[in-house]
Amino acid sequence: MSKITVKDGTEIYYKDWGKGQPIVFHHGWPLSGDDWDAQMMFFLNKGFRVIAHDRRGHGRSSQAADGHDMDTYAADVAELAKALDLKDAIHVGHSTGGGEVIRYVAKHGAGRVAKAVLISAVTPIMAQTAGNPEGIPMSIFDEIREGTAFNRPQYFQDFTMPFYGYNREGAKISQGIRDNWWRQGMMGAVKAHYDCIKAFSETDFTEDLKSVNVPVLVMHGEDDQIVPFQLTALKAAKLLKNGKLITYPGFPHGMPTTEAATINADLLEFIKS
Repeated sequence: MSKITVKDGTEIYYKDWGKGQPIVFHHGWPLSGDDWDAQMMFFLNKGFRVIAHDRRGHGRSSQAADGHDMDTYAADVAELAKALDLKDAIHVGHSTGGGEVIRYVAKHGAGRVAKAVLISAVTPIMAQTAGNPEGIPMSIFDEIREGTAFNRPQYFQDFTMPFYGYNREGAKISQGIRDNWWRQGMMGAVKAHYDCIKAFSETDFTEDLKSVNVPVLVMHGEDDQIVPFQLTALKAAKLLKNGKLITYPGFPHGMPTTEAATINADLLEFIKS
């Protein structure tokens, strides 16, 4: 397997296929690089070099006890980008991966990044705070912590329903997609998943968004039950210097999988623009 060892000894697993302009895919919680299969194949066939890593503690990367915060996630990506000598790269992040993307681009991306994409992303901040009173109450994230820490197998099964909008009337449920989400989640370390909840909910990306100069596409489903677009995408797009926003009526949080054809087409148009 392809892995790099970062400064604290953690091994980061990655897939690196094809040649051409690199597109780096950053997965959501609690998944792995496998969540990008539909995008990896599409863009590989379009002549791009496609790369997807497993965040520390997730998938096939080391089940590290520590470092489950956005600064460390971004630093891990920086080491990967250096090791693979990535230049003129497009970084695409889903959900938690969107936060990872904007922190990486802001802190480490100078001279290496051409564009960025935030899909169903947690930016600028999800949790309710004094400065973000309309955010999601901490009690919700405490429920996610409780389910993850002590009932992970069943909690992860149940989580797939709102994640993909399968709890909506008339939804066409794919058991394979649900099983694949659960498979990816259970590959990772429970402590990494637990700690990551704080990272994706409480990290404030406001200054990262403001500081990024490269073009950024913000894509979000209007029926996202996990990361509501009014709290995130609408705000993030306004903070960007060179941002573009696309929202999708009826699309769920997991729209890169359930609505891959639409998402891939819009991604391609942005990349080529």
